[in-house]
Amino acid sequence: MSHTREAAVAGYFYPTAEDELKRAVRDYIQAGAARLEHRTDQLAAVIAPHAGYSYSGKVAGTAYAALKQIADRISRLILIGPAHRVAFEGIALSGASTFKTPLGMVSTDRRAITQLESLRCVSVLDEPHRNEHALEVHLPFLQEILADFSIVPLLVGQADAHQVATVFEALQPDERTIIIVSSDLSHYLSDQQARELDAITSSAIEELAPQKIPESGACGLIPIRGLLLYSKRRGFSCRTVHLANSAEAGGETERVVGYGAYLFEKRGTVH
Repeated sequence: MSHTREAAVAGYFYPTAEDELKRAVRDYIQAGAARLEHRTDQLAAVIAPHAGYSYSGKVAGTAYAALKQIADRISRLILIGPAHRVAFEGIALSGASTFKTPLGMVSTDRRAITQLESLRCVSVLDEPHRNEHALEVHLPFLQEILADFSIVPLLVGQADAHQVATVFEALQPDERTIIIVSSDLSHYLSDQQARELDAITSSAIEELAPQKIPESGACGLIPIRGLLLYSKRRGFSCRTVHLANSAEAGGETERVVGYGAYLFEKRGTVH
């Protein structure tokens, strides 16, 4: 039976009040747009962070400012990130027909979900999704910039990069589909150590070199590595458009979390 996945982190990771949430998301996207040096007409995928908006909202806003440039052609998002709260084998789909935020309902792509159930590494598991923030925090950004869209919500547990890439291949993303990998970068290092590690991770991401990302380089390490494998096969290019950490947003300087926004594009589309 279909059901709604209720908002779990409203009031904690982002504002509960609709007006306040809309204003925050718009401000982050507007600030992000000012950082973009190039326009992309055929964005294929992004990596964006999933921390509380007060820490990572500006970085996420940069990724979504790029997505806003092509919003009129996007109707589906493959939204994938790491599971933080529940351990499981493989990759978990949500059985929900809708995801709820203070801005309203987001439909899931039931046809795609049924299609993925045939993969051995994928199963429908609602419990990992129930209180997970990694996907939820992206939805208000999507609701702000897209008029009508659906999501394929995926959480990665004990899986590998090849399985993630296989999921992308099975879904056959077209020009109306964007892959969004949800991930923060380094965790709980000093400000200087975080900057150094995040620079290494960013370089590896831009090179589409999954093996070069340090094990401690990102909480969404496996989804990122899977995206890099898929991107290399597809001939995408990648560029970093925003790199920051929690210390820059007013957090402590000895235990910081890194955040990055990355754009994956079909070659020859930046101008």
